[in-house]
Amino acid sequence: MLLLLLCFTVTHSRAQTQRNRIADHNTLGWLVYNGDNQISKKWQLHSELQLRRVHLISDPQQLLARLGGIYQLSERVKVSGGYTLLITYPYGDYPTAASGRSEPEHRLYEDVSLKDAVGRLELTHRVRLEQRWQAQFVEKSIESWWFQNRIRYQLSLQLPLLGPTLDNHEPYLTAFDELFISFGRNVQNNVFNQNRLAGGVGYRFSDNFRLDVQYLYQITQHEEDAPGTNTPVFEYNHGVRTVLAYDLDFTK
Repeated sequence: MLLLLLCFTVTHSRAQTQRNRIADHNTLGWLVYNGDNQISKKWQLHSELQLRRVHLISDPQQLLARLGGIYQLSERVKVSGGYTLLITYPYGDYPTAASGRSEPEHRLYEDVSLKDAVGRLELTHRVRLEQRWQAQFVEKSIESWWFQNRIRYQLSLQLPLLGPTLDNHEPYLTAFDELFISFGRNVQNNVFNQNRLAGGVGYRFSDNFRLDVQYLYQITQHEEDAPGTNTPVFEYNHGVRTVLAYDLDFTK
């Protein structure tokens, strides 16, 4: 169902772009670190840092730092929440961060994830709620913070390549699709916020150390129309997403 929705979104977006949308194309290079660090039998501390670049890696796009807690409800279900700092830099033909400045955003998030399996294929469903405070500038000073809600649904897949289970020193296939929907009274024309589709290969070095390299395709709708027009701007971005996952166990 999610893949059908994605196909419809991509097809519909391309058709609309030719009529009444502006397309902004960028090449991405995202470097990601994350760690789910064990602090007790049921609790983990999540840490994450993302360096998002454009023109592959030559120019900054965004900086993301995230810190949160994870509680293991059962073998298959986790709940988590925490804080995210996002800084967006000017990039593309229609930058949202104007006048050469960087724009900060503060978020709180809450999510629940469910793991499942179909044969050798491991599936993870995640639903995340975000409360977003985006900086609003007057000249070079922050005048206020614009509040929005957003909900995200992610389906991720992992498939071992050498056997029925994924063990140390083995490769695997990995993919995900994530849909972002904005909601609430402050949302105007961008109820559809963005969609990310990625797929690639990974390698598990040990129980707590993994590396993924994925192709990433992202569609994003800007909150504001192109300057001086009533025409919405859509980004159609693609590139490489590299993820280093390193989990520490502080209980030992």
